[in-house]
Amino acid sequence: MKIVVLDGYTENPGDLSWDELASLGDLTVHDRTPDDKVVERIGDASIVITNKTPITESVLAACPGVKYIGVLATGYNVVDVEAATRRNIPVTNIPTYGTAAVGQFAIALLLEICHHIGHHGQTVASGRWGKAMDFCYWDYPLIELAGKTIGIVGFGRIGQVTGRIAKAMDMDVIAHDDFQNEAGKSIARYVSLDELFARSDVIALHCPLFPSTQGLVNKKTIAAMKDGVIIINNSRGPLIVEQDLADALNSGKVYAAGLDVVSVEPIATDNPLLTAKNCIITPHISWAPRESRQRLMDIAVENVRAFKEGRPVNVVNL
Repeated sequence: MKIVVLDGYTENPGDLSWDELASLGDLTVHDRTPDDKVVERIGDASIVITNKTPITESVLAACPGVKYIGVLATGYNVVDVEAATRRNIPVTNIPTYGTAAVGQFAIALLLEICHHIGHHGQTVASGRWGKAMDFCYWDYPLIELAGKTIGIVGFGRIGQVTGRIAKAMDMDVIAHDDFQNEAGKSIARYVSLDELFARSDVIALHCPLFPSTQGLVNKKTIAAMKDGVIIINNSRGPLIVEQDLADALNSGKVYAAGLDVVSVEPIATDNPLLTAKNCIITPHISWAPRESRQRLMDIAVENVRAFKEGRPVNVVNL
């Protein structure tokens, strides 16, 4: 059985091994696949693994041998799931592999905003501290988080990791989620979205991208937030109306934003957040510690193995 990985580089730039997947079939791994090469590279493969390379209706029509599609991510919107379902092709994803890493990264973005450690470290390396008249200096306000309120939108596994870390820093944690559970209640107080926006000093987005959440942070909702609020998003870029956030950053309504995702990735050169005040943007790396990627690899292999054994798991469509 032929297996093709269309875009394996970000999952495995060389520090992991494809050997376990190769043990399950005749494996070909491509670092990247442009859209006009997808059909050619799938060829007569039965098992297709993709991360961000789209698998469309036209691709499936041109590749009738495809029996299984595995996505190297939790989100699977790169696959035309309806088209796959009509052909009885199971589509699998990788749930929960990056929970700890993504929660950790959300707090890292917040701490960088509060202390600008990278910036101040660079000033020392450049010789500024050695020439200073005083024993210390700082170029940005330094913010203590203890006693401040963090509102977490989306309080599933990742949101709860962020909440536990914030609680350990003596922050007041509130959360909004359509599905409340006892684990969440042990960390945070569930509130309405309106209350969360009004009360939070820090807002962290950890919710999925649905029609109901697209553009969740916009001119209207920002107006309902505290002056000087901090916004963290390492969930999905389109949760934010980027021009509205840029305007709020530049006016000072929003003090700062820490973002690991944007609406179009790689980021467009005209994205207004690139020139907005107090906006830290990282290149979608919350998920990328080696430990998380190894976990992702292990789950991907088990997904394929389970499919081959007739007991598919982590199927999102059938």
